[in-house]
Amino acid sequence: MTKRPSDGPFRDAHQDIETERQVPDTPQTRAPAYKLAFADDDFLVRRELRPVRLQLELLKPEMMMEEAGVDSTVVLFGGARIPERPEDGRTESLGNMSRYYEEARRFAHAITLRSLESGGREDVVVTGGGPGVMEAGNRGAIEAGGRSMGLSIVLPHEQAPNAYISPELCFNFHYFAIRKMHFLMRAKVIAVFPGGFGTMDELFESLTLIQTGRMQQVPILLFGRSFWETVVNFEALADAGTISREDLNLFRFVDTAEEALAAIDDWQGTGERRGSLPGR
Repeated sequence: MTKRPSDGPFRDAHQDIETERQVPDTPQTRAPAYKLAFADDDFLVRRELRPVRLQLELLKPEMMMEEAGVDSTVVLFGGARIPERPEDGRTESLGNMSRYYEEARRFAHAITLRSLESGGREDVVVTGGGPGVMEAGNRGAIEAGGRSMGLSIVLPHEQAPNAYISPELCFNFHYFAIRKMHFLMRAKVIAVFPGGFGTMDELFESLTLIQTGRMQQVPILLFGRSFWETVVNFEALADAGTISREDLNLFRFVDTAEEALAAIDDWQGTGERRGSLPGR
């Protein structure tokens, strides 16, 4: 993060951290109580500090995105298990889903070319930072000569961010809720590829926010009609009255990157037209 000049006459916090490192080693200076509160990791992870950590996790990526000149994003959600190509040991259905890796890569490539036409500040591709569809999205962006973001999260099993994320836009989270906020705060388009529980969670939270008027309507594109109509019976929800039939207009099915771009350009949804992406 860019170090900013002091806003006033007070001593800079960085200076005090450095000064503290130079103090004599005594029982008093070794005591946890002596550590500066904002430089004390053990203190910051205490249960009582959770509200502070939530705020920090909201602020850090927000400030760094602003400093990096990211004004809007195109979000790619999708499964970490989708392979680049069919592989031995994969289930037959999962192996067949490798086509979605390629479509995510092609879609991100096309979106990034459009983004670069506007100076690279708008429609920056953002993914969850992992493998599978997420890797494909970041890969397509870098192959187009642009940058992309990854919003990773610490999981019980070790997972490094994929190698295609722009390093200055590679973030890591503890709280799922704050991570999902960052996915949507700048979103102009949400593209959802086949995935598991996490992808379903991200899709339905996005739909709920738009349905309830807590978020402006943006294009939601579901890649893979056959997959989505198999795993979610949207029509049954409307028939049962648990959603309104108009809610089915909150998303569209697409199967290719070309169909997705056309849907973005022609998007009407249930509200006012949100405007096409740059480069139309």
